[in-house]
Amino acid sequence: MVGLDLDGTLLTDRKEITPRTRKVISQAIAEGIVVLVATGRPWLGVPDELREFPGMRYALTSNGARILDTQEGAVLEEHLLLPDSAEKALEICGKYDTLMEIYFDGQGYAPADKMAKLERYHKNPNMWEYMRKTRIPVDNIFELLERENRGVDKVQALFSDMEERQAALRELEREPGLELVGSLKYNIEINAAGVNKGTGLLNLGRLLGIRREEIMACGDGDNDTVMLREVGFGVAMGNAEEQVKEAADYIAPTNEEEGVAEAIEKFVLRGGKGVC
Repeated sequence: MVGLDLDGTLLTDRKEITPRTRKVISQAIAEGIVVLVATGRPWLGVPDELREFPGMRYALTSNGARILDTQEGAVLEEHLLLPDSAEKALEICGKYDTLMEIYFDGQGYAPADKMAKLERYHKNPNMWEYMRKTRIPVDNIFELLERENRGVDKVQALFSDMEERQAALRELEREPGLELVGSLKYNIEINAAGVNKGTGLLNLGRLLGIRREEIMACGDGDNDTVMLREVGFGVAMGNAEEQVKEAADYIAPTNEEEGVAEAIEKFVLRGGKGVC
């Protein structure tokens, strides 16, 4: 099995999949390898090309909060953030100048007034169109949480000021029941305690009869660090953060240099070296 982070890993900086990478993934699937996205994005934030990729049956989303069998339209596992914990996280982040969002059932929701000033909070212009296309604007995110009154896939906050991000992170770290990561230097992602991509991939492996030693994962950000440590073979992109590289077994070329394709060719496809 091969789990692939999206932003900064599988996708180029322009949020595209190169023809070579697409071909290599198709070859792996044809050889019987389970290939899936392992992303912090909600399911409806995964590019259509990947949600409809032939033979890509499973998906790990929201950092492992939801594991899907897309062929059957079923949720194999979900580990949700309790409403009270989600509300507390939003209250803390809401003290600062942030764009906050929550995910229910694979769909992201964000305040309309902050979405209108998206460029203030999302520092990567290549993400602006993605956010506008995949988030549903709401008038009041707290009212949405109260109205739904159920578990949340994930809470995310995008900060305009990095000192405020650090202050919010210190407050959140004092709260029980939260798993905190930041795939970007200016965000905080909040899941239920114990939820991460690594545990998710191992759990899916057990469901499918795939041993830890037979699982490879590729990533670049803070929310990939545990994943690369947990699986049998961890691959960090050349553009990965330093702590991610330290957790990896192999450093591939960057996402702009088709590092995922190189790693799959080298360690997974027949004729490669193999990960075991």
